[in-house]
Amino acid sequence: MCLTANVCPLIRLVARALPDISGMYPESCRSGFRQLAYTAQTTYRAGFRKWVLLACALSFAGCAHYPPNQPLARHDPAYGYRFTNLTSPDERDDMLVVVTFSGGGTRAAALAYGVLEHLAHTEIVRNGKPERLLDEVDILSSVSGGSFTAAYYALYGEQIFSDFEHRFLKRNVQGELTRKLLAPVNLARVSSPLFGRIDLVAEYFDDEIFDHATFGDLVEKGRRPFVMINASDMSLGTRFEFTQDQFDLLCSDLSSFPLARAVAASSAVPIVFSPLTVRNYGGTCGYPGPIHVAGSSGGATARQIYKAAEVRSYLDSAARPYLHLLDGGITDNIGLRGMLDRVASGDGPQALARAMRLERLRKAVLIVVNAETAPDLSLDRSEVVPTVTQVFRAVKDIPINRYSFETIELLKTNFEDWARQIRKQNDEKQTVGGAEAGFDFYLIEVTFDAIKDPAERDFFRGIPTSYTLPAETVDQLRALGPRLIEESGDYQRLLHDLQRQ
Repeated sequence: MCLTANVCPLIRLVARALPDISGMYPESCRSGFRQLAYTAQTTYRAGFRKWVLLACALSFAGCAHYPPNQPLARHDPAYGYRFTNLTSPDERDDMLVVVTFSGGGTRAAALAYGVLEHLAHTEIVRNGKPERLLDEVDILSSVSGGSFTAAYYALYGEQIFSDFEHRFLKRNVQGELTRKLLAPVNLARVSSPLFGRIDLVAEYFDDEIFDHATFGDLVEKGRRPFVMINASDMSLGTRFEFTQDQFDLLCSDLSSFPLARAVAASSAVPIVFSPLTVRNYGGTCGYPGPIHVAGSSGGATARQIYKAAEVRSYLDSAARPYLHLLDGGITDNIGLRGMLDRVASGDGPQALARAMRLERLRKAVLIVVNAETAPDLSLDRSEVVPTVTQVFRAVKDIPINRYSFETIELLKTNFEDWARQIRKQNDEKQTVGGAEAGFDFYLIEVTFDAIKDPAERDFFRGIPTSYTLPAETVDQLRALGPRLIEESGDYQRLLHDLQRQ
């Protein structure tokens, strides 16, 4: 008889599966798997179930391996998950709407969800026809907790408004992850040098939230918004995005890459989780590299030279055969650097518009949903030496918050300058050939700092970064997003300008 109701089926499963799954592990492990399969079958018949389970655990400990990203046989600039491969609802190219979601666990995901709900309920007029503002969103750029909302909407669309609450926002994800991480077989698996805690987290996201979807599924949908999930390159300390443009540098095919692993990498908080590893096949698919890399020395800006050095490091897979990715909040906690990098790599917004095939761009709308919390000032009320945990939080959070502020200010200044340049160019074209003139930029910030009531502001800024929150807190965050976006002066200006069309 079986020791428990589940032991015998588990042994049968192991005995049947081990020969099949051994192919994904190193050759040094395969003979051990074949021997284990034989042992499992014979031992099961003999009844020594405990020894079989122990052998399984030991094999997982030595041979567990993360699922590797696949190589790209040949580079094709028209292939894969790119902005230009996704269509807008009516193929207009005169307005670019970008929404960014910050990090912050469930707090960030809930605030982002509330904003999406509001955009879905906001009616606008485009070319004389009523539409929803949500349908005009071209890009979702996300980090950490915000990546759950962005990826889920990109994958499931309107379904997010019916099931995202119970599948993620109001679910004890943190408790379920803890139980998975502490399961005996998983403790053995993460002892492998080729399988980390973040790989278990990605498995959970894959099974419970994203249903084993890949970026290829987003390509098949073929519709915007284009989602940019951002992580951080641990060695370079730079932003790493999950797009085919980034994976071209690695000569890797993003289409087969699970969405869950991208979200896990974006959320891989240092120390709490291990980095997520991807393989670099750079230099093997005929990818020539971006133009600005080849010409980075003659007349290039300091930013372009710096970016070119980063790109060259990916193209040399002999020097960097593996990349290790951490939480995207380390390098960009509000998901804005991607826009800055794209514009800075060329000649301003004109380069961005051409790259995205927005030749008639007249309006650029940027909605920044920022769920960053306040610094912990309680330490300053005591002369007791701060603990290691308190020091770690300060070292982690303070630079991130300061960097986020500077990023917003830099983008605001640059976009205002670029808007003036485009207006001037359009005015000149109108004078010469009667072309349509005008360009407008709208920066809409949804941030706790905009809350007017001090007590309410302190409450929201004090919500912890976690993957489980009380249901009432989730509802409060969900309701806050629409309120803050309505209070934005640029948002009201955008609605007014759209109604005049």
